[in-house]
Amino acid sequence: MISYGLLFLSAFLAATLLPFYSEVVLITLLLEGKPVFPLWLAATSGNTLGAAVNWVMGRYLLHFQDRSWFPFKPGSLSKSQAWFQRYGSWSLLFAWLPVGGDALTFVAGIMRVRLWVLLLLCGIGKGLRYGVVIWLTDVTEASLPLMEGAG
Repeated sequence: MISYGLLFLSAFLAATLLPFYSEVVLITLLLEGKPVFPLWLAATSGNTLGAAVNWVMGRYLLHFQDRSWFPFKPGSLSKSQAWFQRYGSWSLLFAWLPVGGDALTFVAGIMRVRLWVLLLLCGIGKGLRYGVVIWLTDVTEASLPLMEGAG
């Protein structure tokens, strides 16, 4: 149970503005043989709720953008706003991207996107991303014995 909580926490932190990588924890737990679905669920839900933190900050903290501690540079924030203006709420499907994903969820808060829309679209995108990580881990692990015998 601790493993799933650790994965949830790492995924949550990775979705906020903190530099954290939940994929390392997920892959480690997969290689330990933990069941796939609970891992996928913990990672997806933690990462999606972390995106909601960015949404809250975007909704309520934009008036602090001139402060040095403000998490986004004006350039990255304006690029994300332009992306969001062009593609709308659907861009939240790409909130999993390592560059710009956090800013998209922040901008969603600024643009007053409904929380349920953010949770749904981010959850889909992030769930698909973790599904791909799990699949790639499985494929890579399955091919390891083949590669060891090739030498």
